[in-house]
Amino acid sequence: MSTSCEYIARSYLPFYRALVAKELIVKYCYTQTQAAKKLGTTQPAISQYLSSKRGHKGIPNYDEILPIAKEMAEKLAKKIVKAEISSKELSESFCDLCKFLQKEGKI
Repeated sequence: MSTSCEYIARSYLPFYRALVAKELIVKYCYTQTQAAKKLGTTQPAISQYLSSKRGHKGIPNYDEILPIAKEMAEKLAKKIVKAEISSKELSESFCDLCKFLQKEGKI
């Protein structure tokens, strides 16, 4: 038996990380290595996010969740670039997405 947080971490966290990574790389010209370091993951994971091999599979209600997650990812990437977020706050931002989606009845 797994908790809801474990399920969210396996399915939604990679999806959200992929959106933030794409934002950092495309909009802010970060390298894959820089984005990986900021997001606490590896460069190969970032590469897989960018090629859609990881981070988008098995997301229920994908079309409903995508606009919400994109908006939150854009805000988070901006905070990362401006160094306005600590590593603890970064971790908590992933929980914020989960809480918001649960409140809205999306997950």
